[in-house]
Amino acid sequence: MVSHSAQPLLVIEDSDEDFAAFERVIRKSSLFQKVYRCTNGDDALDFLRQTGNYTDETNAPRPGMILLDLNLPGTDGREVLEEIKQDAILKVIPVVVFTTSDNPRDVTGCYQCGANGYVVKPIDLKKLTKTVQVIVDYWFEANTPPSLAGDRNGTNSTDRFNRR
Repeated sequence: MVSHSAQPLLVIEDSDEDFAAFERVIRKSSLFQKVYRCTNGDDALDFLRQTGNYTDETNAPRPGMILLDLNLPGTDGREVLEEIKQDAILKVIPVVVFTTSDNPRDVTGCYQCGANGYVVKPIDLKKLTKTVQVIVDYWFEANTPPSLAGDRNGTNSTDRFNRR
């Protein structure tokens, strides 16, 4: 099992109920020491870029994974995903879309933009909790993410690997 506890989790979610369910499962599993939340796309991009209210890197550390809702106020999740996956440093962070939309265009569009996973939120609270547990089990216990170490000019371990 890979330990992700040193890397924080960023949840980009405007629903208090959905965030609370996810946070309960994460806290129970003790996989992450820190869970950060942004409730809209603009705030999330500031967090990830360490700009705006997040210029102090101790308040906005690079997350080990991002859980992203699509239907956000302001800049929506689709745009946030595109911004993340176009950024030389941020693009290696696994992004799992966790949304109510089961629209095939959303699913396909998110994968085309580089989403690492797409999960449709169940409406029932018990099913929501079970779904969150499945996400935790796969992404935080079974999965091995790429190194998040990047140098100042935007290269990271996957860039160096591709040049060999």
